[in-house]
Amino acid sequence: MARTSARDRMKNEINAGSMADIAFLLLIFFLVTTTIVEDKGITVKLPPWSEEDPETQRLKERNVYAVLVNAGNELLVRGQPMRVSDLRDNAKEFIANPNGRSDYAEKPTMAIISLKNDRGTEYRTYLAVYNELKGAYNELWDELAQRKFGVPYSDDLPLAQRKAIKDEIPMVLSEAEPTNFAEGGS
Repeated sequence: MARTSARDRMKNEINAGSMADIAFLLLIFFLVTTTIVEDKGITVKLPPWSEEDPETQRLKERNVYAVLVNAGNELLVRGQPMRVSDLRDNAKEFIANPNGRSDYAEKPTMAIISLKNDRGTEYRTYLAVYNELKGAYNELWDELAQRKFGVPYSDDLPLAQRKAIKDEIPMVLSEAEPTNFAEGGS
Protein backbone atom coordinates (compact mmCIF):
# COMPACT_ATOMS: atom_id res chain seq x y z
CA MET A 1 0.00 0.00 0.00
CA ALA A 2 1.30 3.40 -0.92
CA ARG A 3 1.95 5.80 1.79
CA THR A 4 0.25 9.16 1.63
CA SER A 5 2.36 11.97 2.74
CA ALA A 6 1.17 14.97 4.67
CA ARG A 7 1.57 16.99 1.52
CA ASP A 8 -0.88 14.80 -0.43
CA ARG A 9 -3.44 15.03 2.33
CA MET A 10 -3.31 18.85 2.26
CA LYS A 11 -4.53 19.13 -1.36
CA ASN A 12 -8.07 20.36 -1.27
CA GLU A 13 -10.22 20.12 -4.35
CA ILE A 14 -13.66 21.46 -4.93
CA ASN A 15 -15.93 19.17 -6.80
CA ALA A 16 -17.32 21.39 -9.59
CA GLY A 17 -19.44 18.68 -11.16
CA SER A 18 -22.74 20.11 -9.93
CA MET A 19 -21.90 23.79 -10.58
CA ALA A 20 -23.48 23.67 -14.05
CA ASP A 21 -26.67 22.25 -12.55
CA ILE A 22 -26.81 24.99 -9.93
CA ALA A 23 -26.20 27.72 -12.53
CA PHE A 24 -28.95 26.26 -14.72
CA LEU A 25 -31.41 26.16 -11.81
CA LEU A 26 -30.58 29.77 -10.89
CA LEU A 27 -31.10 30.83 -14.50
CA ILE A 28 -34.51 29.12 -14.61
CA PHE A 29 -35.44 30.69 -11.26
CA PHE A 30 -34.63 34.23 -12.41
CA LEU A 31 -36.39 33.75 -15.75
CA VAL A 32 -39.55 32.56 -14.03
CA THR A 33 -39.61 35.22 -11.30
CA THR A 34 -38.67 38.24 -13.44
CA THR A 35 -41.53 40.40 -14.67
CA ILE A 36 -41.23 41.75 -18.17
CA VAL A 37 -42.41 45.33 -18.52
CA GLU A 38 -44.60 45.94 -21.56
CA ASP A 39 -45.06 49.30 -23.24
CA LYS A 40 -48.79 49.91 -23.00
CA GLY A 41 -48.89 52.57 -25.68
CA ILE A 42 -51.73 55.03 -25.99
CA THR A 43 -54.94 53.94 -24.32
CA VAL A 44 -57.70 54.79 -26.76
CA LYS A 45 -61.20 53.38 -26.63
CA LEU A 46 -62.11 52.21 -30.12
CA PRO A 47 -65.71 52.11 -31.35
CA PRO A 48 -67.36 48.68 -31.55
CA TRP A 49 -67.09 46.83 -34.84
CA SER A 50 -70.14 46.98 -37.06
CA GLU A 51 -70.90 45.65 -40.51
CA GLU A 52 -73.28 48.55 -41.11
CA ASP A 53 -72.11 51.87 -42.47
CA PRO A 54 -72.09 54.54 -39.77
CA GLU A 55 -74.62 57.34 -39.82
CA THR A 56 -73.29 60.54 -41.26
CA GLN A 57 -73.98 63.59 -39.19
CA ARG A 58 -73.59 67.16 -40.31
CA LEU A 59 -71.61 69.06 -37.72
CA LYS A 60 -71.38 72.78 -37.33
CA GLU A 61 -67.99 73.73 -38.64
CA ARG A 62 -67.43 76.05 -35.69
CA ASN A 63 -67.50 73.04 -33.30
CA VAL A 64 -64.78 71.08 -35.17
CA TYR A 65 -61.13 71.69 -34.36
CA ALA A 66 -59.44 70.09 -37.37
CA VAL A 67 -55.75 69.24 -36.97
CA LEU A 68 -53.87 67.99 -40.03
CA VAL A 69 -50.28 66.75 -39.82
CA ASN A 70 -48.50 66.37 -43.17
CA ALA A 71 -45.56 64.19 -44.19
CA GLY A 72 -43.20 67.06 -43.37
CA ASN A 73 -44.49 66.97 -39.76
CA GLU A 74 -46.08 70.40 -40.15
CA LEU A 75 -49.41 71.24 -38.51
CA LEU A 76 -52.39 72.82 -40.15
CA VAL A 77 -55.01 73.71 -37.53
CA ARG A 78 -58.36 74.92 -38.85
CA GLY A 79 -56.62 75.93 -42.07
CA GLN A 80 -53.80 77.85 -40.37
CA PRO A 81 -50.18 76.70 -39.83
CA MET A 82 -49.30 76.22 -36.16
CA ARG A 83 -46.39 75.02 -34.04
CA VAL A 84 -46.90 71.99 -31.79
CA SER A 85 -45.89 74.12 -28.79
CA ASP A 86 -48.91 76.43 -29.39
CA LEU A 87 -51.41 73.60 -29.92
CA ARG A 88 -52.37 72.95 -26.27
CA ASP A 89 -53.29 76.54 -25.40
CA ASN A 90 -55.11 77.03 -28.70
CA ALA A 91 -57.10 73.80 -28.23
CA LYS A 92 -58.02 74.79 -24.65
CA GLU A 93 -59.27 78.16 -25.86
CA PHE A 94 -61.26 76.50 -28.67
CA ILE A 95 -62.93 73.98 -26.34
CA ALA A 96 -63.72 76.35 -23.44
CA ASN A 97 -64.34 79.45 -25.60
CA PRO A 98 -64.10 81.81 -22.60
CA ASN A 99 -64.54 84.94 -24.73
CA GLY A 100 -67.61 83.67 -26.61
CA ARG A 101 -66.00 83.80 -30.04
CA SER A 102 -68.31 82.87 -32.89
CA ASP A 103 -65.64 80.77 -34.64
CA TYR A 104 -64.89 78.55 -31.60
CA ALA A 105 -66.99 75.76 -30.07
CA GLU A 106 -70.44 76.77 -28.87
CA LYS A 107 -69.80 74.98 -25.58
CA PRO A 108 -67.37 72.30 -24.37
CA THR A 109 -69.92 69.50 -24.77
CA MET A 110 -70.13 70.24 -28.50
CA ALA A 111 -66.40 70.59 -29.21
CA ILE A 112 -64.89 67.91 -31.43
CA ILE A 113 -61.19 67.59 -32.14
CA SER A 114 -60.45 65.90 -35.45
CA LEU A 115 -56.90 64.61 -35.92
CA LYS A 116 -55.72 63.50 -39.34
CA ASN A 117 -52.19 62.41 -40.20
CA ASP A 118 -50.27 61.65 -43.33
CA ARG A 119 -48.85 58.17 -43.68
CA GLY A 120 -45.42 59.81 -43.80
CA THR A 121 -45.87 61.60 -40.46
CA GLU A 122 -43.17 60.66 -37.97
CA TYR A 123 -44.42 58.75 -34.93
CA ARG A 124 -42.66 61.25 -32.66
CA THR A 125 -44.71 64.09 -34.18
CA TYR A 126 -47.94 62.09 -33.93
CA LEU A 127 -47.29 61.47 -30.23
CA ALA A 128 -46.36 65.10 -29.59
CA VAL A 129 -49.58 66.32 -31.23
CA TYR A 130 -51.71 63.70 -29.45
CA ASN A 131 -50.09 64.53 -26.09
CA GLU A 132 -50.77 68.25 -26.56
CA LEU A 133 -54.43 67.62 -27.40
CA LYS A 134 -54.86 65.22 -24.47
CA GLY A 135 -52.98 67.68 -22.26
CA ALA A 136 -55.47 70.42 -23.21
CA TYR A 137 -58.31 68.27 -21.90
CA ASN A 138 -56.36 67.32 -18.77
CA GLU A 139 -55.74 70.99 -17.96
CA LEU A 140 -59.38 71.91 -18.58
CA TRP A 141 -60.52 69.05 -16.32
CA ASP A 142 -58.05 70.13 -13.65
CA GLU A 143 -59.22 73.76 -13.78
CA LEU A 144 -62.88 72.73 -13.56
CA ALA A 145 -62.19 70.37 -10.65
CA GLN A 146 -60.39 73.18 -8.83
CA ARG A 147 -63.35 75.53 -9.37
CA LYS A 148 -66.07 73.02 -8.45
CA PHE A 149 -64.46 70.85 -5.76
CA GLY A 150 -61.35 72.77 -4.69
CA VAL A 151 -59.04 69.87 -5.56
CA PRO A 152 -57.11 68.99 -8.72
CA TYR A 153 -58.50 66.40 -11.13
CA SER A 154 -56.79 63.07 -10.48
CA ASP A 155 -57.46 59.39 -9.95
CA ASP A 156 -57.89 60.19 -6.24
CA LEU A 157 -60.99 62.23 -7.04
CA PRO A 158 -64.16 60.21 -6.35
CA LEU A 159 -65.64 58.55 -9.42
CA ALA A 160 -68.87 60.59 -9.27
CA GLN A 161 -66.91 63.85 -9.28
CA ARG A 162 -64.67 62.68 -12.15
CA LYS A 163 -67.79 61.72 -14.11
CA ALA A 164 -69.34 65.15 -13.43
CA ILE A 165 -66.20 66.84 -14.77
CA LYS A 166 -66.15 64.68 -17.91
CA ASP A 167 -69.87 65.28 -18.46
CA GLU A 168 -69.22 69.03 -18.58
CA ILE A 169 -66.07 68.70 -20.72
CA PRO A 170 -66.20 65.40 -22.60
CA MET A 171 -63.09 64.41 -24.51
CA VAL A 172 -64.11 63.92 -28.13
CA LEU A 173 -60.99 63.25 -30.17
CA SER A 174 -61.72 61.78 -33.59
CA GLU A 175 -58.85 60.24 -35.53
CA ALA A 176 -59.40 60.00 -39.25
CA GLU A 177 -57.83 57.39 -41.50
CA PRO A 178 -54.28 58.47 -42.45
CA THR A 179 -53.94 59.70 -46.01
CA ASN A 180 -51.15 60.42 -48.44
CA PHE A 181 -51.11 64.23 -48.41
CA ALA A 182 -47.58 64.18 -49.80
CA GLU A 183 -48.88 62.45 -52.94
CA GLY A 184 -51.65 64.97 -53.44
CA GLY A 185 -54.55 62.96 -51.95
CA SER A 186 -56.72 64.42 -49.23
